[in-house]
Formats: sequence, C-alpha cells, structure tokens
Amino acid sequence: MTFKVASILPVWILVIVGAILVGLISPADDYYTWLPIVLAGSLILTFAIQLAVPRKDGLVTRIMTSAVGSVLILAVTTAILALRGA
Repeated sequence: MTFKVASILPVWILVIVGAILVGLISPADDYYTWLPIVLAGSLILTFAIQLAVPRKDGLVTRIMTSAVGSVLILAVTTAILALRGA
C-alpha cells in the first residue's frame, strides 16, 4: 500500500464509522446537526495526517482526495438518512 492510500483510507473509514454512528445513535431530527460535525472532524484529521506524512509531494492532491471522498460519503449518508427519516 502506497503512502497516498495509507494516508487517505483511515479518514474515509472514520467518516463511514461516524456516519453509521450518527444513523444509529442520534434521533432523526439531529441528523443534519451531527453530519457536519463528522465532516469537520474528518477535515481536521485529514490535515493532521497529511501534514504528518514525510513526503510533501502531492500534498494538495492527497488533501483534496481525502476531503472530496469524505464529502461524497456523507452525501450518500445524508440521502439514505433523509429517506429513512421521512
């Protein structure tokens, strides 16, 4: 596994775990409160991981890939939770 994948995949996994926890634990009225908090946490984690990686080549690409993947995961989660809450 390359350092690119190794630095992006943990963020996506934690976003998936966070989205599942929001869906299972929070009431339907609070979905739209907690999902942005999961996104904010993923962005902070993204910057922390990417700045800790020793190679700075491709930093912007890795940050962009991690952030866009997190947004897409949470967009799908929002659609699923919107259907479930309706």
